[in-house]
Amino acid sequence: MLVYTASRAEFSAQVQTNEIENRVLEQFKSALGQGTSASQIASWRNSLNAVNQALNVGEIPPDAQVAIEYQIPLTAKRVDLLVSGLDSQERENLVIVELKQWSDVRKTSKDAIVKTYLGGGIREEAHPSYQAWTYASLIKSFNVAVQQGPIGLHPCAYLHNCESQDALGDQFYQAHTEKAPVYVRQDIDKLAEFLGQRIRHGDAAKILQRVDQSPLKPSKELADTVASLLQGNEEFIMIDEQKLVFEEALALSRMDSDKKRVLLVEGGPGTGKSVIAINLLVKLINAGKVAHYVTNNNAPREIYEAKLAGSKTSGEISALFKKAGHFVNARRDSVDVLIVDEAHRLMERWFRDPKGRHHIKEMLNAAKQVLFFMDQDQIIHFKDIGDREELRQRSLEAGADVKELKLESQFRCNGSDSYLDWLSNTLQLQETDTSTLDVREFDFKVFDSPHELHETIISLNQSSNKSRMVAGYCWNWEGRKNPVEKDVKIPEHHFEKKWNLSSYGSTWLIEENSVDEIGCIHTCQGLELEYVGVIVGKDFVIRDGIVQTDANERAKSDDATKGYKKMFREDPADAKRRADRVIKNTYRTLMTRGQKGCFIYCVDSETQEYFKHCVGQRDG
Repeated sequence: MLVYTASRAEFSAQVQTNEIENRVLEQFKSALGQGTSASQIASWRNSLNAVNQALNVGEIPPDAQVAIEYQIPLTAKRVDLLVSGLDSQERENLVIVELKQWSDVRKTSKDAIVKTYLGGGIREEAHPSYQAWTYASLIKSFNVAVQQGPIGLHPCAYLHNCESQDALGDQFYQAHTEKAPVYVRQDIDKLAEFLGQRIRHGDAAKILQRVDQSPLKPSKELADTVASLLQGNEEFIMIDEQKLVFEEALALSRMDSDKKRVLLVEGGPGTGKSVIAINLLVKLINAGKVAHYVTNNNAPREIYEAKLAGSKTSGEISALFKKAGHFVNARRDSVDVLIVDEAHRLMERWFRDPKGRHHIKEMLNAAKQVLFFMDQDQIIHFKDIGDREELRQRSLEAGADVKELKLESQFRCNGSDSYLDWLSNTLQLQETDTSTLDVREFDFKVFDSPHELHETIISLNQSSNKSRMVAGYCWNWEGRKNPVEKDVKIPEHHFEKKWNLSSYGSTWLIEENSVDEIGCIHTCQGLELEYVGVIVGKDFVIRDGIVQTDANERAKSDDATKGYKKMFREDPADAKRRADRVIKNTYRTLMTRGQKGCFIYCVDSETQEYFKHCVGQRDG
C-alpha cells in the first residue's frame, strides 16, 4: 500500500518549505485511517531532510518518484523510503532505504543483531542492512510486477545521526552489508552515488504504481515447506523481532549447560511463532543438539508428520515431533532443548492422560533449555494452563533463568493489525481504538446464508486447497456413532454438514476432498488458511450491544468446557468468567486463521446484525 507518493521535485519542495511531515501525516491518515505518534512525525522531519540532501547531491531527476511508509503486502511492515526510476541502461529500479535515527551502534555476537540506545535504554535490534534486505526480499517474494518486470530492487540503510561505521561495517556483518550497504552521517556522498547509479532517469513507466497495484503471489505456508526446511533449505525470511527471537534462542543454547534457561516468547496470530520454532529445530539438530518440537495440539503435529511422509522414516519423524505428555517420566536434563509451540495449550493432568502430572513442570524437568511460544488470547480449554504468569512462575520454581520477548508484527490477516484490534474490540475481549474495519485492508463479510458462505469457500478453495469452513463447537458429534448422521445442522436454512473429525481427523485441513466438512477449533488452531468461513453458534450472542456467552450451548462432546455445570454450582461468577474467556478466545482464534479473508454467518439474528454494523455492511 502506497501511503505518500510524490515526484522527486515535489518531495524536495515540501522538504525545503518545512511542510513534508505534515504532508506525509495527511496521506498517512487518509491511507491507513489512523494517526501516529509525535516521535514518528519528528523522525519524518529529521530523516527526510537528510534524505533530500542525498537526492540533491546525487542529482536524482525531478521526475523520479518518492514513496514514504510503503506497507509491504500481506504484512504489517512499512518501508521508510522508496525511490523509483531508470538507470543509465534504461532498466527499471526501485531503491529501498531503511532510515534510522540512531546515533550510537554496538556490535553483538549474534548474526544480524546490533545494540543501540532506544526507548530509554540499550536494546538489541536487527542490523539496518539486514532489515532493508529482508524488506526487499519480502516485496520480491510477494509481488508479481517485481518478478515479471523485471524491476530491480536495491536495498540500503542510512543512519544520518550516526558518526561511526565501526560496528555497523564490522566484518562480522559483511554478509548483510554486501546485500544492503549501510551509510552513516559522513557518507552522504556515497549514498548519493548509490542512488545516482540506479536512478538516472525519471519514473515515466510508473514503477511505484505498478508495484502497488500488482497481483500478489500467495505466501508460503509452514506445513507446505516443513520437509524442505528439515533438509536445510531456507524457506522463510525472518524479519525484525523474529530474527531477534531466533538469534536469542540460539545464543541461549550455546551458554553454560549447567544452568537451566527458559525463553518465553509471546505473539499473536500470524506473528511467526511456529515458523521460528521449526527453523530453530533444524538449526539446533544440525548443531548436534538433542532437540524436539513439542505441541499439545494434534492437528499441527499430525499435519507436519503427514507432509514429511516419504522424506523421513516414521522413527525419524517421531524423534522430531513430540506430544506435550511425552515427558512424564523423562530423566532430568536428558534433552538439550525443547521447543514448545502453542504453549498456551499445555495442561495439568488431563483425564485422557492420567499419568501426566503437569506439562510445564515435566518439560522443565526434562530439558536444559525450554523455549515457550504462546499467545495469551488462544487459551480455549478449561484445562489450558499455559498463560504468561504460569509459565514464568513454574520456570522460576524450576530454578531457571527466564527471558521474555514479544513478537508484534503479524503476517496473517493480510498483515492488518487493525483487523486484530477491531476483532478484539468487536468480540469484547479487549477495548481498542478500532471500532470500525476497513475491508480494503482485510476481506471480511457477513453472509446471510450458511449455504452461500459454504459455496463461496468451496469456490475459493479450488485454486489452492487452502480455504475451509469452521464453526464454534455448538453441535454434537452425532456422526461419531452413526456415520450417515450429519452434525452441524441449521434447520431454518436446511443446512446439514458433518464435523471434520468424522472422515479426516486432525489432517482435515490439508486433505484434498475435505472442504465439504466443517472444521472445529481443535483441527485448525496453530494452522493457517487463505480464506476461512466461520459459523458463529449460540454460545456467542449479542443482546443490546453486549456480548453474552453461554457454555451450556456448547456441544456435550466438547471437552473444552467439560465440567462447567459443576463449576457453576460451586462458583457461578468464576465459572462464567472462565467460560467467557474460552468462548471468546475460540472465535478470535477461528476468525484469525485466514491470510486473505474471513467470512462469517451467525446463527443468531441479532448477532448477525451486530457484526454487519461493526463492519459497516448494508443488506443488499
